[in-house]
Amino acid sequence: MQKQLVRSKKNRTILGILGGIGEYFGIDPTLVRLVFLFLFFITGIVPLLLVYFLAYFIIPSPSAS
Repeated sequence: MQKQLVRSKKNRTILGILGGIGEYFGIDPTLVRLVFLFLFFITGIVPLLLVYFLAYFIIPSPSAS
């Protein structure tokens, strides 16, 4: 069975994007969130915010898989 990147239902803070990325790569979702926050402020907030919401539309929910 092939792994598929999906939004997380159990590691969900806002939309489940970062939790799903953490589960897919087998790392702690909290670490993914910390890296995201660091990059969020370094890049000037808007670019990573756009990427986050685009990921919401690209990465399917677990019920669709």
